[in-house]
Amino acid sequence: MLFPFKRVLSCLVLGGALLLPLSAQAFCFNEAGARYKVDPLLLRSMATVESSLNPRAIGNNRDKKGRVTSRDFGLMQINDRHIPQLRALGIIQSEQDLLTNTCLNVQIGAWILAKHLKQCGVNWQCLGSYNAGFADNNGPRRMIYARKVYAMYMKLKGGAA
Repeated sequence: MLFPFKRVLSCLVLGGALLLPLSAQAFCFNEAGARYKVDPLLLRSMATVESSLNPRAIGNNRDKKGRVTSRDFGLMQINDRHIPQLRALGIIQSEQDLLTNTCLNVQIGAWILAKHLKQCGVNWQCLGSYNAGFADNNGPRRMIYARKVYAMYMKLKGGAA
């Protein structure tokens, strides 16, 4: 009888260890949301769309000829164009910090989104600018991204999109 108990206990301990990063991530989204006055579930939805919640994700953005034009890092896929400012502010030393410090990555993503929302208002096009930028010809890309985030938000909230 003792063997099955140890086995169950081991499974519970291992399962709890696997859940730890999720609870830590939840804390990160809640903290960033409170700091920048953004719904934490919206931030989690964006991270899910951006990186599938992979803190070590690296994305390469390519032009029409297939050349890499920029790179995105971590859970919130922070674009490398932000790195010089983040270094100058003493927030990061290198892009590696965006991959190894999940909460920092979420905070930076929330900060970027908050800046965008302050610039262009709380609307779907503005939300989409987090991913597609502000260029006039990127309106359709912004809306595609916003729809993906909205669908994920509804899924995480437990509703239908």
